[in-house]
Amino acid sequence: MRRCAVSIGSNIAEGRGRDGDPHFQPFIAIAIGSSAELEYQLLLSRDLGYLNPAQYEALLASLSEVGRMLVARRSRVKAAAAR
Repeated sequence: MRRCAVSIGSNIAEGRGRDGDPHFQPFIAIAIGSSAELEYQLLLSRDLGYLNPAQYEALLASLSEVGRMLVARRSRVKAAAAR
């Protein structure tokens, strides 16, 4: 779970360090994938009893917000690349 969470931010940072927005797109996609992987691991942790339902819901809410931000950023980057 820690690796997934770190991967989200790391891919955003690496993508921003590349030359321009077209090179940023694949890194956003990888970050979105890491977010989906973390979502599954949260669900599994809840189902196995490592997280109680309240912990799961709080973490899922935070992760959902990150996911919305990533998707919005991907849309802006795609729009900028299309110009």
